[in-house]
Amino acid sequence: MEILPDTKPHGSWVQTERAAHEAWMNLIAKSPVGAQIMHALTARLGEHNAVVISQVALARIIGRSERAVRTAIGILKEDSWIEVRQLGHSATVNAYVVNDRVAWTGKRDGIRHSLFSATVIVSDEEQPDRDSLGHQAALRRLPALYPGEQQLPSGDGLPPPSSPALPGFEPDLPATQIVQGDGQGDA
Repeated sequence: MEILPDTKPHGSWVQTERAAHEAWMNLIAKSPVGAQIMHALTARLGEHNAVVISQVALARIIGRSERAVRTAIGILKEDSWIEVRQLGHSATVNAYVVNDRVAWTGKRDGIRHSLFSATVIVSDEEQPDRDSLGHQAALRRLPALYPGEQQLPSGDGLPPPSSPALPGFEPDLPATQIVQGDGQGDA
């Protein structure tokens, strides 16, 4: 069984090869929109060289039409600048995996094309509830322990399937009440 590498932040650096810059110069002449897309994707690369974005959002980011984006993506795919993984039934939302000979953020040997994580970009126009964005009810928050705090059990717990601990396997948590003992460590 293959284990995925630990996730490590890479900061804001992206690496490129000199040969990629020469090819990029030619891409600017062949497809200016394709070159813009490559810069937009490269600026947003994650650990596995992939970005998930709709063609609508990509067109908005680079200030071009969706048709121009579709055409340029075809050129980028054909010329091996990117690999495209379609998400869902429509080809308008994709994961774009940037060729790791062009740009990368971490070690090249850790980049995968069949299994990847990606930066996901969704514009507010693409959200069905866009008019309520920023006004939604807060999500349920789970309590968290902060440095120096201790967990104190309280309440009866949840109904089944949550059950009391088995005898002898009780969690070792601080007591909620102080029990008077004989001073010999009884609690």
